[in-house]
Order: sequence, then structure tokens, then C-alpha cells
Amino acid sequence: MPSADDLAPQPLERATALPARFYVDPGMVAIDRHVVFDRGWQLVAHVWQLQSPGDHVVADLAGLPVVAVRGARGDDGPGPIRVFHNVCRHRAGPIASCDGLAAKSLRCRYHGWTYGLDGVLKSAPEMGSAPDFNVGDVQLPQLAVRIWQGLVFAAVDAAHAPDFDAFVAGIDARIGAGRGLERYGHHHRVGYNVACNWKVYVDNYLEGYHVPHIHPGLNAVLDYRSYVTETAQWYSYQFSPLESRDGLYGDGDALYYWLWPNTMLNILPGRLQTNRVVPIGIDRCRVEFDFYYTPDESEDAAARRLADLDFSDEVQLEDLTICQDVQRGLASGSYVPGRLNPLRENAVHHFHELLRGAYRSALVDR
Repeated sequence: MPSADDLAPQPLERATALPARFYVDPGMVAIDRHVVFDRGWQLVAHVWQLQSPGDHVVADLAGLPVVAVRGARGDDGPGPIRVFHNVCRHRAGPIASCDGLAAKSLRCRYHGWTYGLDGVLKSAPEMGSAPDFNVGDVQLPQLAVRIWQGLVFAAVDAAHAPDFDAFVAGIDARIGAGRGLERYGHHHRVGYNVACNWKVYVDNYLEGYHVPHIHPGLNAVLDYRSYVTETAQWYSYQFSPLESRDGLYGDGDALYYWLWPNTMLNILPGRLQTNRVVPIGIDRCRVEFDFYYTPDESEDAAARRLADLDFSDEVQLEDLTICQDVQRGLASGSYVPGRLNPLRENAVHHFHELLRGAYRSALVDR
């Protein structure tokens, strides 16, 4: 458990980074799950992946398996999108093992218990002789769901999660009507297993300070001198003018949003890339990138999509390499918290202050 001395608020001008134990103490895994992830809004999917009844997407919410499902169509339009625990109520088998389309029901592959698209158990093989067992009494636990800009967010503990309108306040206006994220399609996913604590990866994402040193290709298309980072209550964003060849993004601007605790939205001309950082241990995380593009079936658009995937892979390999190096440094016993750069690391400070606040609540819960 973090000590109270570690958790006192720090002013940006004199702030230091978090102590190493926040990144290397195995006890932090349960604390992060309880007071950070379960009490936050986590990205699950894009509505483009859930267009028809029975379409479903699986996700890991910091150790809780979930499945987002488009329900049956009603008289008044498309069915609702629900997010359920992806854990059978019989003996904890998976209801869905992978994303899928147009399923009529969700069937646990362990013993065949089958649930409707509303999460209610419909059949349980050979359970007819069990006294007082009624399939209709069994249903999957359901999470709170909000759909914003075509993105499906869910909260495990909605009573302690931020008010959703406050969570995204101001982003719609900054993105602008011409870049509504709900209109993107052409979904493609790339994932990386990274040997670092999830907070190391988020720290790295939240500052452009390292771009000239770690990302030569990215630095060539961004204007570092004009790079701006701003913070809001529950998110921060980084902005830079963009100058790239026509075969990639062309001119415009790059917007990089981070939303508490682990969602990133990387918005470039014609492209939305979402990024989820999923903890899988104290020194392991999985980083999942989902790519969405404006509808365009031309050969030029297909070539730009491939170029984007290649360029993104180059940048991510640079990031995961330095993040793994940082994790080793944190675990070495050598590190003591260093001073943050007030100009370039204000979003890192913002993230750390949110973490300190969450961890203070953990002390109150004890």
C-alpha cells in the first residue's frame, strides 16, 4: 500500500515523478484494479464493430473479461449495445472467446450453457434434474455503458466512476464536426506485449519530450517547436501541426488524447487510432491499437492505410523498447524520483496527481 507521504499533492513547478515502488511492487496490481480501473470508464469497442444484432467484441478490463454485444433489433430501431462479464455463471468458462458477427446467442464453450443477446440464460444442458433450477433466473452481470463519438465505454463500478459528461467535456468542440469519430470504419487491430508496468507506458505517451530522441521518423512529420500539451479534469491532449508526404497523412494537425485511466485517441487526417493499455502483471502490459479510417475504397486509400500501419509499427517498437528499458531502471533499486519538466511533462504530472488521488481513496477504504 502506498504511504501517505507519497500521495500528497504536488505543484507542477516543483513536482517529481512517482516513486519506483508504484511500478514494481506486486501489491499495486490489486490496488490499481480496485481504485483505478474498476472506478473508471474504459474503452471497449467502436460502434462500427457492432452494427448488427449478435455482433460482439471481447475485451479485458484490467483482469475482468467482458463482451460487448449488439442486442436484437426492436420496433424502434437497432438493438442496444450491452457489455457483460464474459464469465459463465456455471463454472467461469468464457461466453465468447473472440470477436464475432451476427451470433444468435452466446454459448459457453466449456459446458454449453447458452445465453441470449440480453445476457439471460436460455439453456443449460442436462440441468433438468437439478431441483429449483430455472434458466431464466441466471443472467450475466452487466456494466454501465456510454456511447460517445461512436466509441463504446463501460464502467465496472459506475457509482464511483466520473460523471461521463464531465469525463469528455470539451473534446467534441476541439475535434470539430468535420472529424466526428463515429463515421470511421475499416477496422484493423495490432497488439503488443510490453515488459513494463502499464503506468510506464502511459507516462511515455503523455509527453512529447522524448520525441526528438526516440522517434526520428515521427519527429520529422511533427513540428516539435509548436508541440502543445494541455490538461483537463479527466484527460489531457497533445497537439502538433503535421507535415507528411501525401501518401501518408498530408498536411493538417495531429491530436493525441489520453482519457483516464488507459485510453488514447490518436487522431490524424482521415484516421482514428484508439489505444488501450491493459495491465497483465506488475511488469507486463498489453497495448492494443485499433485503426479506423474514413470510408474510401480507392487504391490510393488502401495504400495510405498500409503506409499508416507500417509507420505506426515503427513508432510503437521505438516506444516499447524505451518503456522496457525504463521498467528495468525502476526495478534496479537505483532510481529515486526525478524532477518533472514543467513545460513538457505537465500531462505526466496530471496523470500522477490523478493516481495519487485514487490511491488516497484506497487508504480511506482500508
